[in-house]
Amino acid sequence: MKNSLVLTVIGPDQPGLVEAVAETVADHGGSWEGSRMARLAGYFAGILEVSVPGEAAAALFKALHELEDRGLRVIVEDARGDADPAPFRSLALELVGQDRPGIIRDISAGLAAIGVNVAELSTQCSPAPMSGETLFSATALLHLPATRSLGELREALEKIAADLMVDIDLAEAGD
Repeated sequence: MKNSLVLTVIGPDQPGLVEAVAETVADHGGSWEGSRMARLAGYFAGILEVSVPGEAAAALFKALHELEDRGLRVIVEDARGDADPAPFRSLALELVGQDRPGIIRDISAGLAAIGVNVAELSTQCSPAPMSGETLFSATALLHLPATRSLGELREALEKIAADLMVDIDLAEAGD
């Protein structure tokens, strides 16, 4: 029987960190299922899912923690998953506006208030082309519960966009 594990890794960025994790997983008969990784403020940070034979899970767990000798902290969670997730609609959100503190807090609070789950989120700040001011942009994959309407979500996002003075675009995921 295979175990699914979710790993969070972080450490000072240096060559070979991904290779060290991949080698450790492979040495224990594990398979790299999916990941998101990035360099942020001089650190390497990532989250990944691996599957490993049940009898090798404990040894893999121990070996991953030994990567701390290389400066890489690893948190391992046994991912049992939700046997019967509630139905939802996948939507893609794009946001652009002048940067200011609290944008993600305000957006996520508005989404949570109507039961929307943020399944993926990517953000960045960059200089605006003409003014040089800092622009904030975000893309997200949202899961709208089947019990909520697209109209409710659009109404909530329009209010948030007006309050924050940002542009928000919402589309079916994959469009």
